Amino acid sequence: MSTRPSRRRASSSPAPTSRGRSCLSGCCRARRTSSPAASASWSTTAASWLRKRTASWSAASARPSADGLVTLEIPLRLLDGGHAPAYAKPGDAGADLSATEAVRLEPGERALVPTGVAVAIPSGYVGLVHPRSGLAHRHGLSIVNAPGTIDSGYRGEILVNLVNLGREPVQLSAGDRIAQLLIVPVVTASFVRVDSLPDSDRGDTGHGSSGGFAAAEVAEDPGH
Repeated sequence: MSTRPSRRRASSSPAPTSRGRSCLSGCCRARRTSSPAASASWSTTAASWLRKRTASWSAASARPSADGLVTLEIPLRLLDGGHAPAYAKPGDAGADLSATEAVRLEPGERALVPTGVAVAIPSGYVGLVHPRSGLAHRHGLSIVNAPGTIDSGYRGEILVNLVNLGREPVQLSAGDRIAQLLIVPVVTASFVRVDSLPDSDRGDTGHGSSGGFAAAEVAEDPGH
């Protein structure tokens, strides 16, 4: 599936890119044009493309549920001791993943914990594995690479890389809920090499450039 929005060519010859190749989408010409009309046209075309892409996401293996929400059907394979991901409450974003074996984590220790679950996430979506807030708050249990990423092409068992950030050992049993799985639509980017980037208020500042922990001061509107 193409992830680049279609453009209406302003001329019969495509514009060259920074690598000497032709840009068939016309996006380079739009970037080089600084007129307000061209910018508005770019925004309108991009918005139209996003609406179409979103519609294709919703149509892929999706069906409306009783509460009016769109439910995406995902093929699931359970391994030994595995439990199907389950939502604790209606409207929850994350489905709970459970451990298939007992594990003890000392303070600072980490372990790759199996869930007994393998899924086939449709193209255009990604699975994100997040820590459970209760375990994080009460025991300091988190995920090393949070959120873990499950690409649509992955067919292996979901393994959760748990870490004990607390001061006490944590004992988990088989069947305990250890993480939550979110299914999220994604946009694949087309990275275009340029000589310079457009200006912004922030620029290239980072790593504390916006201030410390104190609340930021907001300038008062002179009209009020």
